[in-house]
Amino acid sequence: MEDAKKIGVMICGHGSRDHEAVDEFNAFAGGLTQRLSFFDVESGFLQYSRPDIRAGLEALKDRGAERIVCLPCMLFAAGHVKNDLPMEIAAFSGDNPGVEIILARELGVDAKLLKVAAQRIEEAERASSQKVERINALLLLVGRGSSDSDANSNVCKIARMLWEGMGFGWAGTAYSGVAGPSVGEGMISAAKLGYGRIVVSPYFLFNGVQVKGVRGEIAEAAALLPDIEVLTAGCLGGHLGGHLGGHPKLIACFAERLSQALAGDDIMNCRDCDAHEQIIS
Repeated sequence: MEDAKKIGVMICGHGSRDHEAVDEFNAFAGGLTQRLSFFDVESGFLQYSRPDIRAGLEALKDRGAERIVCLPCMLFAAGHVKNDLPMEIAAFSGDNPGVEIILARELGVDAKLLKVAAQRIEEAERASSQKVERINALLLLVGRGSSDSDANSNVCKIARMLWEGMGFGWAGTAYSGVAGPSVGEGMISAAKLGYGRIVVSPYFLFNGVQVKGVRGEIAEAAALLPDIEVLTAGCLGGHLGGHLGGHPKLIACFAERLSQALAGDDIMNCRDCDAHEQIIS
């Protein structure tokens, strides 16, 4: 393997106006940095927060990095991964032609993250005083929502895999912005199917403005559904479940993206399609 000291890793966060979301990202970045201790690692944000990604790239270059792998801390390949990050990288590369920049792929539909989502759902179920068989409950998976239909469709795919793997009676999807249905619309529609419990699972990496908005929408819709128990699962990463520096499976997922980028692997988001084992069971 080439000299890892000359390989820099840039953990690229979205950024948030919510300080708790920034704290969660920084805690996660610290955990991932420990996992990637063989490399020189920086972290930064695309917008809203500091330091920005350019500052991290400059720091890695100044410490002698000859190759830098940018890890998008983002679930799906929508506008930020397809447009904004490449523009940031192109601007840096234009000013620093001697440094090779590699953009790793997004997290996408990944078996490890599905298992984390299932764990968060199970935590919400255990916290309830009511015992309800999953076949008598409906799962509503909430994605961020994008103008990119491919990114939105991944939320539907994940909902289907969790539905079948965990044995819910039914499953649906909703979105926090741009795409529809909204969380409230999704819950009201779900209620018409007659299930006594709705488990709402926000499929986000960290808490932030959007997730807090989702929780507010859940509370508003739940107030209109007094005869249905509404449970809310936690996000994939951050401080939930006792994992201060990020869930180990989430950290492993990013480490895998780094290995793939360095190996030049181009793996499509449907890589699990021909798998013959049930991911969630």
